Amino acid sequence: MRDAISPHDLRRALVRMGLLKAGVRPALQPLSGGVSSDIVRVDLADGPLCVKRALPQLRVAATWRAPVERNTFEVEWIRTAARFVPHGVPQILGVDREAGLFAMGYFDPQAYPVWKLQLRDGIIEIETARAVARCLACIHAGTANDAQLAARFATDHIFYPIRLEPYLLATAEQHADCAEALRGVVETTVANKRVLVHGDVSPKNILVGPHGPVLLDAECAWYGDPAFDLSFCLNHLLLKCMWRPHWSERYLACFDSLADTYLAGVSWESATAVEARAVRLLPGLLLGRIDGRSPVEYITAEADRRRVRTLAKRLLLRPVASLAALRQIWAQAMERESA
Repeated sequence: MRDAISPHDLRRALVRMGLLKAGVRPALQPLSGGVSSDIVRVDLADGPLCVKRALPQLRVAATWRAPVERNTFEVEWIRTAARFVPHGVPQILGVDREAGLFAMGYFDPQAYPVWKLQLRDGIIEIETARAVARCLACIHAGTANDAQLAARFATDHIFYPIRLEPYLLATAEQHADCAEALRGVVETTVANKRVLVHGDVSPKNILVGPHGPVLLDAECAWYGDPAFDLSFCLNHLLLKCMWRPHWSERYLACFDSLADTYLAGVSWESATAVEARAVRLLPGLLLGRIDGRSPVEYITAEADRRRVRTLAKRLLLRPVASLAALRQIWAQAMERESA
């Protein structure tokens, strides 16, 4: 396993990137929260920045390895997305191939709170969900049907081991009764290469900034199915209902707003087609966050885990026609539990 980068090597990389003068020893602060990369805050004379380096073995209990060159594709995703949402991504300050890392702008958490923390604490704003949907749809629309981008981000060798295998195929190994459905979802996802996908549109990777949302951690960047990004984010809003059930109605209102706003922005293909793929993928992701290689950390009670399994399997084996119908089934289950 790759060792953590030493302060000496980090300073040398900063010098190579032209961000630090030789001999200067800035304050370094490792940042927590990620399982896939080392992230360090560097305090320079003119302000802080962040340095990020991908890990070959993710920080999870299961064996979960992924190619470290995903760092390169993350940089390229940020630069590409910046053409369409300039305030919606970090600024790339430098790249060091030798050390396998890059430097980007630092966001003050007071001005750029993490969306996941807001959702946890009851700051559940429909406009935030709507803005995330607009940002995502803008990136997808701007990159749709682009042969050059498709060739540049032909990253199946990264997306498969870091997304499809741990979330869906590993889950299929645990549930023989819906393994065929899960494998079918994977086949459909792989077959629809239409836009530049972020791959990890989770509230933990979204900052709520003064100019709109900022998307972080595009390590899974891939030219593929836009339904993956949509489903991945909606999945988290449903799971939050289990985490904070007293706020379920507000989480579900965000679900509605995000889904409706995103689908209204689909221009590269039929919005109905995207939605049809999303309603099949979303239950697989729900089940994957319980029994896949990266179970969600805040659903720990076995009764809650069992409820997610039951609903996810029902929706996998008997798919509904729309995201609204899927949301309604989820809402009814939450209402029965609270009655």
